Amino acid sequence: PGAKLLEVGVGTGLSLAAYPDNVSVTGVDLSESMLAEAEQLIGERQWNHINVLPMNAEKLEFEDSTFDFVTSFHTISVVSRPDVMMSEIVRVCKPGGRILLINHFRSDNPIIARVVDSAGNITKRLGWRTDLVLDEVLRELPLRLDHCYKPNPLSLFTVMKATKEEMTNVQ
Repeated sequence: PGAKLLEVGVGTGLSLAAYPDNVSVTGVDLSESMLAEAEQLIGERQWNHINVLPMNAEKLEFEDSTFDFVTSFHTISVVSRPDVMMSEIVRVCKPGGRILLINHFRSDNPIIARVVDSAGNITKRLGWRTDLVLDEVLRELPLRLDHCYKPNPLSLFTVMKATKEEMTNVQ
């Protein structure tokens, strides 16, 4: 209760119903037309605890350590600089805060990777990257990876749960 949550890439607001009403939710997205749909949904459902803003995921306009939770669903593979987006997510998350990311990442299984590569023309038209490697996106960020899994063995998507590490003063 009372936590502040940021959803990066909120789009039309499909996930907003999942958030409890005792949490202050801010959703950001670059697409103002998608945000208009989210605002309409927020108004219809009378969600006073949710607001949405136009914003670039690679340049979040919030102070450092603003949010207790940061979520992002199927967004990091459509931005031009996934590493910058992830750095911004970590920057605005409070130390000890939680980050939840759901996205397609390049499979370690060479057979699955080859199948996804063969669909490259389709995914490029949809605006998705197929070369995104989770370890590379997380490299050198102050995160503890708590859980990383696929919902089922054939899923293209990975669920990543992490905690922003507390910074300690070294003297």
